[in-house]
Amino acid sequence: MMISTRGRYALRVIIDLAENADAGLIPMHEVAKRQGISLKYLERILPELVSGHLVEGVHGKGGGYRLTKKPDEISVAEILKLTEGDIAPVACLEDNAVVCDRMEDCRTLPVWKGLNDRINEYLESVKITDLMKK
Repeated sequence: MMISTRGRYALRVIIDLAENADAGLIPMHEVAKRQGISLKYLERILPELVSGHLVEGVHGKGGGYRLTKKPDEISVAEILKLTEGDIAPVACLEDNAVVCDRMEDCRTLPVWKGLNDRINEYLESVKITDLMKK
């Protein structure tokens, strides 16, 4: 499993919106500038964050984006699952995976299941508030 730029940038956007929440609606070009991320790339990530109900956007003059939840209610896992899809280490543990005909006899499955459980537990435990302000 490798987290893509999309997932890493989405985390940075959420952290930035959380740290600047007092400013109200935040234009995405400001986030792009602060984070050193192409506005064009952020425009491809934002719809996922909006459809996942983590961010809401208001268009037009005075518009921008803001979080829909408090930073301590948003986990890293939630953001990565939204932007990366499934983050399972092997295909047979992905959501809606086809049941493997070797599953009952697979000697390595407990390793992958344990790894998957630990990854998910850890990422669920890390909240945006944990990543804000150094």
